[in-house]
Formats: sequence, structure tokens, C-alpha cells
Amino acid sequence: MRLMKSTDLALRLLMRLAVVPPDTAPDELPTTRDVAEAMGAATTHMAKVVGKLQHLGLVQARRGRGGGLVLTAAGRAASVGAVVRTFEGSGDLAACVDDGEPCPLNAACRLRGALRAAQEAFYASLDQLTVEDVTAAPTGPLLLSIAMRR
Repeated sequence: MRLMKSTDLALRLLMRLAVVPPDTAPDELPTTRDVAEAMGAATTHMAKVVGKLQHLGLVQARRGRGGGLVLTAAGRAASVGAVVRTFEGSGDLAACVDDGEPCPLNAACRLRGALRAAQEAFYASLDQLTVEDVTAAPTGPLLLSIAMRR
């Protein structure tokens, strides 16, 4: 299974924000532009990701002078599986309906059920991890060292 670019950006953004020291001065918080440049993403694409994460209550975006991005407590405790589900949606892995026409095998297809079970197993394994879990050492310190290079 391959994640969409927005899902990948959301996970990397959450991980990046999880390692921002709590005593970081407001004018040193990473901005949407900062993280977009660091991740090689378009600022507009990153802004959409930030907006969705903000709507979910996982990220707080402070505007204006001294503004930046902050991970909320809910963001720190968020399940990786829940984040992936939100960005990926719950659609089928296979295109069982294409252009309004169902696949002729739908009535007797066993593949669709197997793919659905595999997808659920994928999400279930990610449900066990929080953002905080995936940024624990050695990942967190490495993320912090990378983030400091500007």
C-alpha cells in the first residue's frame, strides 16, 4: 500500500512538531513555509495539510509575528492509524467500480474481501502507535538535529 503525499506530509509534520522543545520562543516556532521547504513540498500543499490537522485539533497554527506551528496534546497522543485513515479515507484498495460500472466479478470475488482484511490489518497495526511513540529515541533526537539545520 502506498500512502498519498498528503498523508506522508501529515505524518512527517506531526513528527517534526513533536520534537519542538516546549520552551521554544514563539518567534522560533516552525512555520508552514519552514516545514514545506524542509520537506521539499509546495507551501500550498503543506498549508492544506496544516489546515486539516488544525481542524482535527492536532496542530495549532498561530498567525502573525511570532506565529508558527505547535503540536497539541491531542496531536501528541494521536494514533498514527487514525491520522492515516483520515487522510487516506476508507475506500477500497481495488477499483471494484470504475466509471460507474461494477466489476463483473463482484458477485463471486474473494479478492475484494481479502484486500479489505489486509487494509484493516494495516490500520490496526498503526493504531497501536501514537505520534509520541514514533518520535521516541533514536528518532526524536535525529529529527531535532535535522530540524535545526537551516
